[in-house]
Parts: sequence; C-alpha cells; structure tokens
Amino acid sequence: MGLPLHRHPAVPEVGQIERGSRGTWASLGLALLLQACSGPTLSPWHTEKLDEEFTARKAEEVRSFGDYLQLEERLFAQLEDKVYAQTGTGPEYALVRFSKGSIADPAVREPNWNRSFELLPEAAPVGGVLLLHGMSDSPYSLRALGEALQARGYQVVGLRLPGHGTSPAGLRTVSVPDMAAAVRLAMEHLSTRLGEKPVHIVGYSNGATLALDYTVTALEEGAAPVPASLVLVSPAIGISRAAAFAAWKRRLSHIPGLGGLGWLAVEPEFDPYKYNSFATNAGEQVHRLTSSVARRIEDLERRGAATDFPPTLVFKSDVDATVSTTAVVQRLLGRLDARRHELVLFDINRFAAKSVLTVYDPRALSASVMGAAGLPFAVTLVTNEHADSAVVVAQRQAPLSGEISAAEPLGLDWPNGVISLSHVALPFPADDPLYGQRPPDNEDVLFLGQMAIQGERGLLLLPSDWLLRIRHNPFYDYLELRALDWIGANAGP
Repeated sequence: MGLPLHRHPAVPEVGQIERGSRGTWASLGLALLLQACSGPTLSPWHTEKLDEEFTARKAEEVRSFGDYLQLEERLFAQLEDKVYAQTGTGPEYALVRFSKGSIADPAVREPNWNRSFELLPEAAPVGGVLLLHGMSDSPYSLRALGEALQARGYQVVGLRLPGHGTSPAGLRTVSVPDMAAAVRLAMEHLSTRLGEKPVHIVGYSNGATLALDYTVTALEEGAAPVPASLVLVSPAIGISRAAAFAAWKRRLSHIPGLGGLGWLAVEPEFDPYKYNSFATNAGEQVHRLTSSVARRIEDLERRGAATDFPPTLVFKSDVDATVSTTAVVQRLLGRLDARRHELVLFDINRFAAKSVLTVYDPRALSASVMGAAGLPFAVTLVTNEHADSAVVVAQRQAPLSGEISAAEPLGLDWPNGVISLSHVALPFPADDPLYGQRPPDNEDVLFLGQMAIQGERGLLLLPSDWLLRIRHNPFYDYLELRALDWIGANAGP
C-alpha cells in the first residue's frame, strides 16, 4: 500500500483544521487549487476506465470464483485494448509498465502475478488459505508465502482485489464494498471445495484490514464461514485522521479543471506488480475501512463477543511509514480475548542505529509492550542480542505476563547497511527476483531490489526514497516458519 499515512509535523490533523481559522481553510483551498493546476500530465493508465472490473453490483451475475476468473480474463483483454494499445514502444519506453514488451511489462513474466491464482497441493488438501494483498499491490506480494503453504498441503487462492493488477485508474473507482464482495466470493469458493476442513486468511496491509472486516461480518451474521485463523502482515489498522481529507479532494476532482486532485501521487509506472501512482479515492477507501473495522472490533469487545475471534498472528515492523504500529495494540490485539493471539515485532537494527544519522527511534513502542504485565496477547520481539552485535534473537513474552523469556538465537544477522525493515518489506524473501537482496543472474530481467547507487540527483527514473526503502525481509524465513506453524496449529474450533 503506497498511501503516505503518517502525518508530517507541519500538516494539521482534521480536528485541528476544524478548530482553525478561516485563514487556514483559505490556505488549504489555495494549496489544493495550485496542486490541481500544476499536476503532472496524466497517461492512459490514469484515465481509461475498465468497465469489465468486478464490483459489488455484479455479485448477482458473478456467483463463483470461476465466474470471477472469466470476468478477469475479459478485464485484461480490455486493458490490452484501452491502455497497452495507446502506449508507445521502443527504447524510450523500456521502463514503462504499460509499453508492450518492455522490461517492466508484467506480460513478459510467466506467470503474470497480477492475476488471481489458485495453487493446489499434490495430495488432498489439509485446508485452505486465502491471500489478500494490499492497496495498490497485486497477488504477487504474497506469492512466496502462498507457494510455501501449497507445499504444506493447503489449497491456496491468491485473490486479485478489484481495481488492482491492471492500471492505476482502477483505484479511482474501487470501493470497500467491491473488495469485500470479492473476499466473500473467494472464501465461499474455498469453503465449498473443502467442506469441513479449515480455511484461513493471510492479509497484507489493506488486505489484512479486509480480512478483519470479513471475520467480524462472519461473526456478526453467522452465515459465512469464520476463518480458522488469521495471519496479518503489516496490517493497516490505524492511519492519520488527515487521511479523511481525501474524501473532499476526490469530490473536488470532479470539477472541470481540478482533475489533478483525483491523485495523491502521480509517478512513473515501472513496477510490474505495484502501482506507483496513488488515487485520492484509494486513500478515502482505506480510511473508511480502517475506521469501520476499528469501531466494529470495539463493539465486539463491548458486547463480550471478542472471545470468539479466531487466533490472530500479527507481523509488524517497529518502523512503518505507511500505517500506525500502536494501533495494532490499541485497536486490535488489546481488545481481543486473552491467550489466543500474538504480535511479532521486528525491531530496528540497534547495532547500526548507534549512528548519529539516525533521527528516529521507535524504542517507545517496543518498550511499551515488552515487560508490560497484563497484555492479553503474546509478544515476540525480533531484535539484536545486544547493542554491540548484529546477531538477531527473539525475545518472547507470554499473554498476561510481564516476564520476558531468555533470548532465542535465530541464526540470523542484520545485513550490512540495513537499519530497519519497512512496511513494504515483510512479505518478500531476500531471494525475491524483483525486490530481493541481489539481482538475478539474467541482466535482461528488471530488478527493483537492494541497490547501492550514487550520482547526481535527477538522473535516475527511480525516486530517491525508492532506493532508500528496503523492499525485502532479511528475516523472511522466520516469518514464513511462524506463519506456517500458526496456521497448522489452528485447524479449527
């Protein structure tokens, strides 16, 4: 998910804006007008609407996962006609995702992980797992974990959520009901195929919030199958209240001449599996979903119904520029029944963080949970064995206990030059061919992972923050093992 959700100190939150003067509103209005008038030129992938996309209104005619895949086939044919056919080819388009045959074209890779996929085990499945990617992402983001689950005997569905995997314009119209309807359809598919066998959900970023939304609905209505367990990676549980302002920007974007307000970011599209541009509507939908889920979980707790919530394992980087880390404790795990849930928190590299160049230390969060008696969930902190070592250990604290166990060696070290993980890094292994630690042997294959590049600014197509932000998880093997064990240990009620 690419939404800049953390508030810059100079940006007022919505409540502060409401209490401000008329001058504040005038300043904001002027800023929006300047943004709308000076925004970058939009391309076909920003403007062309694909009406073969699934929506909640189509749920009556798209009644099965097979129907969903057939509609998806027509959708990608429309993408070819409306976007690829309008985009040039040749050397100047070599890094344009929507230029046919370019190095960034997803179609040159096999399979195209922008599409929904289903992985079947060799023998009869032991259960099912639904994978839900984040906002602006694609099914590729949970591909590695899906393949590991398949090897463990699970039937796996990687769902392409509506608005995703095609072109950024899809984010201008997608809605929470559209995505929620697709999740219900995929869960019905797995539960129908597997009968009484357990079905789990793994959600990444906004996909984690959709997993929670589905679970709460299943508990409230009693009609849909409740997941046997949840695994949430970098979950979007809490975001800045300033994100609510996206709704006003979206409405203003419909005024002639203010179309630029329909985008929070317009960036070159060189990533085959993720949009770099981010529509204002997408930010609005994330805000609506996270706010709704938080209220409904609070209501579950108030009614005493949170005791039925399925076992939930949360993986979170202590530093996350996209979503709130404290909200995972305050709005989710802290409200659920004791002894059934766990937070795995990846600390910053304490050895490298001794540098004076480090300006932010999230120690307050890890310190607030580690050693805190009474927390109703277990906590595992993945951190340095001590401040003078790059060796990584796991410290665990049981639910309702402030006692921290002896450090468990993981046989892992922080790589040189890496000071933390990031929101986008957790689900990708170090050997990921696109986002990993080292480029593949084939130099003709696009690589967007760890790069050490220096030179003059303005030379590279890739934004500078892209080069700085880590996009793979050096401790992915630990995450994968914990996720597999969690799902395996929670086979049902």
